Amino acid sequence: MALTPSKMSPLGTLLPQFELRDVVSGTRRAYGPGSLTRPLVVMFLCCHCPYVIHIEKGISELARDYAGKAVDFVAICSNDETTYPQDAPDRMREQAIRLGWTFPYLHDATQEVARAFDAACTPDFFVYDASARLVYRGQFDSSRPGNNIPVTGSDLRAALDALISGERVSERQFPSLGCNIKWRN
Repeated sequence: MALTPSKMSPLGTLLPQFELRDVVSGTRRAYGPGSLTRPLVVMFLCCHCPYVIHIEKGISELARDYAGKAVDFVAICSNDETTYPQDAPDRMREQAIRLGWTFPYLHDATQEVARAFDAACTPDFFVYDASARLVYRGQFDSSRPGNNIPVTGSDLRAALDALISGERVSERQFPSLGCNIKWRN
């Protein structure tokens, strides 16, 4: 595991167009600049990364807390499943069911979507406003495995609260830290 920070894409970047299969429902989900009617949280996650495992219950709580607040969530796993079979679609499905995730969990088999987002690590978070412009990218909160800081999702929650209330999202944002995305050779 190589500790990797997110790349902090420029704010205002347009949401990449993509379509992937949801590992739970089996349906294809499409997203892009013309498809949003409300803000979208895009999360690059996986099953085996200790940084994701550390916050996965917090992600569940966050999604439940914002379920009725005009925000959509989607998670994507882009890790190479041949090298990391623990991140294969069947394991992703098990993770989503175990955690009660109701948002789509998409499998990026070609890794093209991760490249389009310039995603670097798991977890990696991107928030787009209803006009599909990036308003937040970075960490869930300051908690990391072993640092004894509680998992709250405070950074992501602050961005979502500002966006929902029509306020400007603070540009003081910190990179996420986690395992590097497992790229195909």
